[in-house]
Amino acid sequence: MAEHRPQNFGVPSAHVEPHLSGRAGWLRAAVMGANDGILSTASLIAGVAAGSGDKATIILAGLAGMVAGALSMAAGEYVSVSSQADAERADVAREKAELADNPEAELAELTAIYEGRGLSPDLAAEVSRELTEKDALSAHLRDEIGLTDLSPPRPVQAAVVSALTFALGAAVPLGVAFAAPLGALVWWVGAGTLAALGSLGALGAQAGGAPRGRAAMRVMIWGALAMAATSAIGGLVGQSI
Repeated sequence: MAEHRPQNFGVPSAHVEPHLSGRAGWLRAAVMGANDGILSTASLIAGVAAGSGDKATIILAGLAGMVAGALSMAAGEYVSVSSQADAERADVAREKAELADNPEAELAELTAIYEGRGLSPDLAAEVSRELTEKDALSAHLRDEIGLTDLSPPRPVQAAVVSALTFALGAAVPLGVAFAAPLGALVWWVGAGTLAALGSLGALGAQAGGAPRGRAAMRVMIWGALAMAATSAIGGLVGQSI
């Protein structure tokens, strides 16, 4: 993926600062997909294992969960990000129409925004006029609506990344379940899943410039709770049938 380079709006920069927020779009989809793949597949395996003694059934359930989850993640991400892109396009079209119909009111609105951010009235008016003369639409999209080109919606990218990372994540508990002895399968899957979740949380935090320990602990706690709950439910259902 291409690194984001900050915009300088035509002004030469003495140096290029590395910013991590440009990774937000694909990083969010990748971390979410892998995390869901690990946790949902592990929870499914744990639930089936607690309610059934058949290892073939356990592996089959895990495989089905991996395929269904990957396709579901792809579809969900595509629809979600496409909806975001549609909303942004609608905002752009609405702002274009407003600038064409009432440019004076839009200029006053931009001036008020800059005054609210701390500029003096005269300076706010000057900045608004100069930005409007250069590119009125970009100024309003950025400062009035908050739209920038930092991380534009990419539905196909989000769908593909989510599906692939879900499948890769799901492969971890599946591989552990395949190699583990049946009698200790739940414990092996639990340990492997927690290790994978902790590593993923730390890796995602590092890629985003956030504290690794807290992120790892957070996903491990929720993972343990999810697997414990599905194991308990699987055991109860298995006993009843």
